[in-house]
Amino acid sequence: MGYREVLTDDEFNDFCESLPHSTHVVQWGDADVWKIGGKVFAIGGWRDVDQGLFVTFKCEEFEFELLGAAPGCRPAPYLASRGFTWIQRTGDETISDDELREFITESYHLVSLNLTKKLQRELGLNQAEIEPDT
Repeated sequence: MGYREVLTDDEFNDFCESLPHSTHVVQWGDADVWKIGGKVFAIGGWRDVDQGLFVTFKCEEFEFELLGAAPGCRPAPYLASRGFTWIQRTGDETISDDELREFITESYHLVSLNLTKKLQRELGLNQAEIEPDT
């Protein structure tokens, strides 16, 4: 059975770019790093030989526990070792490309919740979740 390319660089970047107010930089060894309000929500890069794009994203604690030992996933190098709940998908054995898009969207939302309330208002994010100033 031959190697099957998972989400390509262009597909990853096009998807991340479609999320409102997302910004892109290339850093950390030529990785495509996507941010909202200056905070990272997804990273694409770091392939092993004969593997597709590795994609790193933030997730909820319970997802981190489930995915951390699943085939095609691992706790994200550097981030997870510092106590952050970030997973790196290295293959599509557990997370399909469609599911990966859902995880990236969730990561975007989780990261946006940690922006200042002022910046969230300026960007029009999470307005139903923001307490009004008293």
